[in-house]
Amino acid sequence: MVLKLSATFMLTIFFFTSCKKKDTSLGVNSIDQNELLNSVQIDTFSIFTSTVFEDSVITSGASIGLLGSYTDPKFGPVQAGFYTQFRLQSANPTFGADIKIDSFVLGLEYSSNKFYGDLSSQKFEVYQLNDSLGTASTYYSFTNKSISSKNLIDPNYEDIVPDPYTKTIIDTEPVNAQLRLYLDTNLARKLINESVDNATTFSSNENFLKYFKGLYIGVNNGVQASGKGAVLSFDLEDSQSKLTIYYHQGVDKKTFDLVINSSCAKYNKVDIQNPGNLIGNQSQFYAQAGKSRALIKIPGLKNLPKRAVIHEATLTLPIEYQTGSKYSPGSYVTIKTKFQGGGSSLYGLPELGIYDQYNKAFVLDLRNYVQHMVSGSRYIISVDGMNLEALIEGTDIYITPQIFNSSSDRIIFNGVNTNNKNKPKLVLKYTEF
Repeated sequence: MVLKLSATFMLTIFFFTSCKKKDTSLGVNSIDQNELLNSVQIDTFSIFTSTVFEDSVITSGASIGLLGSYTDPKFGPVQAGFYTQFRLQSANPTFGADIKIDSFVLGLEYSSNKFYGDLSSQKFEVYQLNDSLGTASTYYSFTNKSISSKNLIDPNYEDIVPDPYTKTIIDTEPVNAQLRLYLDTNLARKLINESVDNATTFSSNENFLKYFKGLYIGVNNGVQASGKGAVLSFDLEDSQSKLTIYYHQGVDKKTFDLVINSSCAKYNKVDIQNPGNLIGNQSQFYAQAGKSRALIKIPGLKNLPKRAVIHEATLTLPIEYQTGSKYSPGSYVTIKTKFQGGGSSLYGLPELGIYDQYNKAFVLDLRNYVQHMVSGSRYIISVDGMNLEALIEGTDIYITPQIFNSSSDRIIFNGVNTNNKNKPKLVLKYTEF
């Protein structure tokens, strides 16, 4: 659970940063090669694994929108949708008279991740928001906002088989693949009439957002068979992700866009129903975006000599994965830990774990982390854009898919008691001075 530092912790770290002599590991990488001959290598650390489940994942501000549902054979049903504001591309639009509305389309451009699962038919829904959204507000994956009762999707277009690989043709022009949701044109007519009857509504984004608070985009797929369905991934801040009124004025074809950009409040609503037996242990443990973190404890690191210079600390985490499976583990994992004075909050380390396809394992370079731990030196962490220094607490590290609040990746790790031959292993090499 991502929480902000308390004021006390901020002040404590600032005190250490400002008033204490800085610890340094300068020269750690400048060891004479002859000294390496005297180094010690350990690969017999006791490793304890478990799964930590989150109930309050912040999803506000994410530029990636998640939409769709599927039933994971191991992790259970997943359903995702998102809330978003729309802003004026330009103020004070002039529509004129004699307008014939052709269509009203919500276009969503796929992100680089495209989808997670199986590309089968899905039933999409779009509702207008009754509640306002705020960019300064914090929204969680479980947060609900009041919406209208009317589904705005044109009934002729509510069932769609997503195609994230084929370019979309818009007015004879090919663009990157999109999901195109056709909406009730009565709402488009209502917006145009409002611009004529109450021009101040369209004079600024502040006024417009009071009138048109945004949309909720979701799915209603009912119960899906195991292995069916997908969560789609969209780049909401791409210029092609927008709400467009297509209309004629006389013989002239025209468009009017409402855009989603970084100034729009938006968040993902994700519901994950893990089965009761998915708890994690020494045989298997798990990490799932938006739901759970893999926890790894290596208490033996506290027994290393304080004057040790760490040359290598490589943690290998084998996973259960069949090449070609629709449920990919992703390419990277994020590493987090706790710092003294930070309470239960987790803070990211700059290193990423990299997936080794050949060995089907994530490989984590923990040399810098272990060096700071054994020497008692302070780690530089970033909090709200500020670089602060803090001491590592304990030997626990938390592993998640690289994008925790706006992806659908999940990983099954082999525990130390797995029946598979490949188990978690830390290889550490150091020299003591």
